[in-house]
Amino acid sequence: MSHEEVMKIARKRGFLWSSFEIYSGVAGFVDYGPLGALLKNKIMNKWREYYIIKEGFYEMESPTVMPEEVFKASGHVDHFNDPMTQCKECKEVYRADHIIEEITGRDVEGLENQKLTEIISEEKIRCPRCGGHLTHVWSYNLMFQTLIGAKGKKIGYLRPETAQGIFTPFKRLLRFFRNKLPFGVVQLGKAYRNEISPRQGVIRLREFTQAEAEIFVNPKEKTHPRFHTIKTEKLRLHPAENQEKNKKPITITAGEAVEKGIISSELLTYHLWLAKKFLVDIGIPEEVIRFRQHLPTEMAHYAIDCWDVEIKTNRYGWIEIIGIADRTDYDLKSHSEHSKEDLKVFIEYEKPKIIKKETIQAKMDKIGPKFKKDAAKIIKALEGLDPKIVKKELKENGQFKLELDKTYTLLEEDLEFKEVEKTIKGERIFPHVIEPSFGIDRIIYSLLLHSYKKEDGRTYFNFPVDIAPVEVAVLPLINKEKLVQLALNIKEDLRNNGFIAEFDASGTIGRRYARIDEIGVPFAVTVDHQSLKDHNVTLRDRNTTKQVRIPIKELTKTLEDLLKRRKKFQDLSHSYKIQN
Repeated sequence: MSHEEVMKIARKRGFLWSSFEIYSGVAGFVDYGPLGALLKNKIMNKWREYYIIKEGFYEMESPTVMPEEVFKASGHVDHFNDPMTQCKECKEVYRADHIIEEITGRDVEGLENQKLTEIISEEKIRCPRCGGHLTHVWSYNLMFQTLIGAKGKKIGYLRPETAQGIFTPFKRLLRFFRNKLPFGVVQLGKAYRNEISPRQGVIRLREFTQAEAEIFVNPKEKTHPRFHTIKTEKLRLHPAENQEKNKKPITITAGEAVEKGIISSELLTYHLWLAKKFLVDIGIPEEVIRFRQHLPTEMAHYAIDCWDVEIKTNRYGWIEIIGIADRTDYDLKSHSEHSKEDLKVFIEYEKPKIIKKETIQAKMDKIGPKFKKDAAKIIKALEGLDPKIVKKELKENGQFKLELDKTYTLLEEDLEFKEVEKTIKGERIFPHVIEPSFGIDRIIYSLLLHSYKKEDGRTYFNFPVDIAPVEVAVLPLINKEKLVQLALNIKEDLRNNGFIAEFDASGTIGRRYARIDEIGVPFAVTVDHQSLKDHNVTLRDRNTTKQVRIPIKELTKTLEDLLKRRKKFQDLSHSYKIQN
């Protein structure tokens, strides 16, 4: 379905609106109207169902404003940049790689600023707005900066991702999970990126919602206990090698992707499959989903393997809506170095290991008299030295210089080298992190685009029943007092039982069906004159427009079964007569 048509309906019916419209709006911000907010919450709760309930992860919430130290450690201060160029005449700014791609069709993502400047010059690319010359390309940091506190001396940033809010309290999380790997922590919330020129609506926002999972694992055990159950599931992959050779995507099983080394681990592959399963579950067709591996030039500084889950659109082509990365130990190691906190995990071996180790030992009869009160710290320092290095220096120079608060010169006669047996019960390591990162706003756009249907002279959103913003509409056949009152009573009863139910008595019944179809309401309950006599109502299915007559007393249980996908509408034929 066309972008323009879907967005027109989305604006008209209260899904998505441009923010601050009465002040001419600001690019990169969007309001979720009444239906949009309901839809968004349904999708986020479905995500929680997948990752919290089914995968067994726990959710946490961290501040959206963080001190500069966090982002220096994470690399965002130095690396979170986009290439920027500006028109010398009208001063309009553009993201350099995007403007080159739009005008020439060349994929230049990941190229250095100097190369982008050369391409702009070679291709004679001018300002799309006024035709003026563009400046050289420079790096522009995407984080919103702020000042913390009344004195304004502490620099902070609005978080560009939710992940860092999980890494910084890692020590507490580790205790919560009883010091055992693997474990997963999720966070859903706002993130902020001060995009240079957000001109793609919901696709490129300055404030957006992320749903991220950080899965902490032993680097040597990137497996999943249920991988065997999905080995034969097919994935449509676009590996980096295929992209570089202009080859088409391939469709292979999850098992083959791991065996052939296309995806780096079982665990990463499992989460690609899980992301696809989630998208299909919320109503995005499988045929518009693919997985594209990051090219070496675009791989994030923290990742060893990263795949984008992309959706095909008629306006923007393939767009990324989810990123799934192996972040290695970059974040925890970097935060450990910057904070001076030990963020390692002790991994206990199944069986203790006995190892032989060469050690350096001080000859007390030499070291004591020679260095007196400094002897103790010299002896302690010797424990951390590599015997090979000390031996080499003694052989080459006849002495070893130990650098502490001052330099101590040790001779061969001061030391002895012994091989000792040591029992090792485990080791301390930095966990690796697998991160599925979902862009909720882009997912909502993709769902609106691919669930909008036009057929048989009517339009409707084909939302899955448990994702639809409004679950049931209660309609009196005509606007008569007794029918209206019964319909209102039914609506109130449904709401009291937890359903999102609406009432509509305006216009013909056909027009009301069209209105609720257009916003994707899966079921309609129609009250007619016969309902006053036999206490039955008509239940209508959105997709097929088929109807069934059902007792009012059984309505709540029937709708509950339908909306929780325990039954399909056609299953009602076992108990009731379905009518076209």
